[in-house]
Amino acid sequence: MFRRDVKNIKDLVMQNLRENGLETPLLQKRLVDAWPEVAGPSVARFTREVSIYNQVLYVKLSSPVLRTELSMRRQTFIDKLNHIVGARIITDIRFN
Repeated sequence: MFRRDVKNIKDLVMQNLRENGLETPLLQKRLVDAWPEVAGPSVARFTREVSIYNQVLYVKLSSPVLRTELSMRRQTFIDKLNHIVGARIITDIRFN
């Protein structure tokens, strides 16, 4: 009798994405989509655009006061967002 090498479908999909260079863009998309959840509804209302470039999350806000306040909590946001996607995708956040 032979033993089958049974693998989880999630692991197979992630392995395929990794081999084709698509894992990081997928995780970046998940991180950007998680911004409103992590920041909260009041901050999400003032968020105009969220993007990632060179491991830096750029968040455009319509309120200068909010920019200053969020800058002080930068590391908390970085930790929460990276935890949600399960990988170290961003190293910094810039609020514009």
